[in-house]
Amino acid sequence: MGMTTFLLSNGLRVLLDDSASSDVVYAGVAIASGTRHELDSESGMAHLVEHMTFKGTTTRTSRQISNYLESVGGELNAYTSKEETIYYAAFDRQHLRRALTLLLDITFCSTHPQHELEHEREVVIDEIESYHDSPAELIYDDFEALLFPNHPLGRNILGDAKRLRQYTSSDLLAFTSRCYHPSRALLFIKGRVKEAEVKRMLKGLDGADGNGYYGLNGLDGPLEPLEPLKPIQPIKPIEPIILSRSTHQSHVMLGALGYSMTDPRYVGLALLMNLLGGPAMNTRLGQALRERTGLVYAVEATATAYTDTGLWTIYFGCDHEDVKRCLRLVHHELHRLTTAPLSPKTLAAIKRQMCGQLAIAAENTENTTLAMAKQYLLTGIIRDLSQRQQEINAITPDFLHQIALETFQPTSITTLIYQ
Repeated sequence: MGMTTFLLSNGLRVLLDDSASSDVVYAGVAIASGTRHELDSESGMAHLVEHMTFKGTTTRTSRQISNYLESVGGELNAYTSKEETIYYAAFDRQHLRRALTLLLDITFCSTHPQHELEHEREVVIDEIESYHDSPAELIYDDFEALLFPNHPLGRNILGDAKRLRQYTSSDLLAFTSRCYHPSRALLFIKGRVKEAEVKRMLKGLDGADGNGYYGLNGLDGPLEPLEPLKPIQPIKPIEPIILSRSTHQSHVMLGALGYSMTDPRYVGLALLMNLLGGPAMNTRLGQALRERTGLVYAVEATATAYTDTGLWTIYFGCDHEDVKRCLRLVHHELHRLTTAPLSPKTLAAIKRQMCGQLAIAAENTENTTLAMAKQYLLTGIIRDLSQRQQEINAITPDFLHQIALETFQPTSITTLIYQ
């Protein structure tokens, strides 16, 4: 029992975790295709393709797709991010063949029919408008646009309505023929399923019999080269950016560049963010901005990692007149971390806290499965719970202090304010 990986003849990687004891299986296809893989003329394309993937294949209509797994109690879903798109399902293990067939079909054989596109993009545009009504979410996108100027990582995942209305079915097919290929994908399965059983079900579905799973609509041949990713250029320190959003309260975000997924310093940065503003009530910023002063309802500190870079952010909302005071308190807590290493006692306490949080989070099988798939898709590495906890426990006060010195200098911090 445990993790198994193997490769199909069409280049599709398969990741199987058979350690589950439940009859519920989680499976999906992860594609290394996200916002950062769009051409400049394709803003919002990756997310629109995700929506349209459910709207018809060479053998199924949109109605047949929605009924095929749900008719036996299964659930089918998807999401798009900056670096990946994942289609996934949860179902009873007796329906494994049905689920795998459907997942492979929608991923590699979707036709993106024009008549479906006409109304589905309006659904996406409604999603964009709804998003604009949520400043606490929108500020994350605007902040990344500041941190990654003129770079696909700074692009809004949803795109904009004007550009979306210009796309045709042919545009979507061009994007998927370039990005949706088995060699850029991972089929992942977590459940009480044996490797031999999976291989038996996949036999003939990997292109060997010409049934079409080499790529979109059965096309076979060399991959069209992807547009080279633009290098990350650190921005110059700037004064706080203030945007007028006519919001009831001010929304504030500050942060700077961080570390990539495979950088050993990322774990340390994540630990510092958890100390400052993680989910617990005893975080340093939670105590300073809420418990002792009542200035905010919530404050969040987050470390985000991409394949080649990353960022850290601190977000809070407060009354307009309290922005400067809140920022002073935040910078005070950041300064504390740069002046001296944490004491061994304090470090031991925050390690215990984060390891415990990870153990609880691991009970959410769906999220754990998706995180596993993303990690292996983008890095080729799998770290289970015990390995992640070992990495945390190996962190020293001096290592953490060096990370704070590298990332929390006031001159490197960007600040964005909605008011």
